[in-house]
This record gives sequence, C-alpha cells and structure tokens, in this order.
Amino acid sequence: MKPLLLLLLLAVAPAGAQTDTTTMPEGDPERGRLVFGQCRTCHYPEPEVGHNNGPSLYRIFGQVAGKQPGFAYYSETFRNAQFVWTPQLLYLWLADPLAMFPGTTMMARGIPDPQQRADLVAYLKRASVRPPIEEQLQE
Repeated sequence: MKPLLLLLLLAVAPAGAQTDTTTMPEGDPERGRLVFGQCRTCHYPEPEVGHNNGPSLYRIFGQVAGKQPGFAYYSETFRNAQFVWTPQLLYLWLADPLAMFPGTTMMARGIPDPQQRADLVAYLKRASVRPPIEEQLQE
C-alpha cells in the first residue's frame, strides 16, 4: 500500500481504532468463526459459495477493494477504491466501517472489541487458505 494512502486511511479512521491497530492482538480463528456468525448474513468465506448480499470474503487479503469479479453491488466508495485489503486494514475498518468509509453500503456497525476483531481476522486468514473442497472431501 502506498504510504500516503495508508496515512489517509489512518486519518479517517475512528479515533479509538487508531491505537487498536498499532497493537492488534493475536487472534484465535475458532473464536473468530463465532464472531463471523453475524457477518454470514451478507458474506461467505468459502470459495464454493461465492457472493451473497455482500462480496465473498474468500482470500480477501491481497485483493483490491471493490473489484471482485461477479459482484455488482459495491458502493461508489468501494468501486473507486485503490487499496488492497490487509489483515491490519480490515482490523482497522471493522472497528467502525461507516465512520471509516462514509457512503459504504455495508450495514454493519462494526466490532468495537479489539480482541473480537483480531479473532475475526484470524478466522478469515484461516478460511482463505483451506484446500479446495475436493481435497477436503478426500480427507
């Protein structure tokens, strides 16, 4: 990510989230799976499911925001985005999505608890590196 863009993102972040991002706790993917339950209304991390009301979160890290093929319902904010999702940026954003990116169509209020956010990020990391479903079925 370009340094200027990172500074801009940190400048528009909710005040409490800025300190949380510098010391993101170590997350637990199993606890994060439970936190993700509320996200499942709109998002799925499994590759075989695809998009829902919100874009798929499969392998979200390393993707340019707002550019997933097959998802046509991005807000203008994300259609014009020029940044890549990283675990740290998602952690920051999840503190208060509407404050960080006004105009987003994501309806969640965020996850104020730093540990729960870190757990959710850990879950999405783990969910994104699972083997393809064919390999899972052979196990």
